[in-house]
Amino acid sequence: MPVSDNIPDAPAELEPADLDRSEVDAGPGDAKSAPENRETDGPFDADEANPARPYVDLGGVKILPREGLQLRLEVEEGTQRVVAVGLDYAGSTLQVQAFAAPRSTGLWHDIRSQIRDQITGQGGTLLEQEGVFGPELIAQVPAAGPDGAPVLRLARFVGVDGPRWFLRGVIAGEALQNEASRAAVEELFRSVVVVRGGSPMPPRDLIPLTIPKSSAAV
Repeated sequence: MPVSDNIPDAPAELEPADLDRSEVDAGPGDAKSAPENRETDGPFDADEANPARPYVDLGGVKILPREGLQLRLEVEEGTQRVVAVGLDYAGSTLQVQAFAAPRSTGLWHDIRSQIRDQITGQGGTLLEQEGVFGPELIAQVPAAGPDGAPVLRLARFVGVDGPRWFLRGVIAGEALQNEASRAAVEELFRSVVVVRGGSPMPPRDLIPLTIPKSSAAV
């Protein structure tokens, strides 16, 4: 299943350009972007997660099961590598991907610029606004409908910089129009746990995802 089945194209790997600069040269665009209460309310680092909760362990991320939630692993064609987690919930879809990041600088400000270039290059339109997770993008992207006729796909891009990781979410469906669905999907995104691990990884590399051994793995 390609990553872009239901949402605008979202590359599995982020371009590494300009990420080799030293942290002392970091400018305003390198600042971390995250809710002030991230450590207590999520999205969580592995060291912050409650060990007693029955997370589904997908390697680079852990997902908290709940009634009505359907989980899909999105696989890159050709390599058969798992590149994203798709979550169907509250009449909406949430795609999450976690990437390695520098220790003291963030990725979201630069990545938003890349998303803007990509969407506008496809002839789409964008609105940047401040949301519960910080700056976010609302995009309308031209696409082909089921009958081949042109349609506009609406998607919301959110991002959070954590300790040595960056978590991106792409939301589509009822959560873009219905307040109750939006709150439910935002809480789902907040409950995600990122497992960065201790191995060295270049910034912007996708943190590896794995197929769970069981649906209630910790």
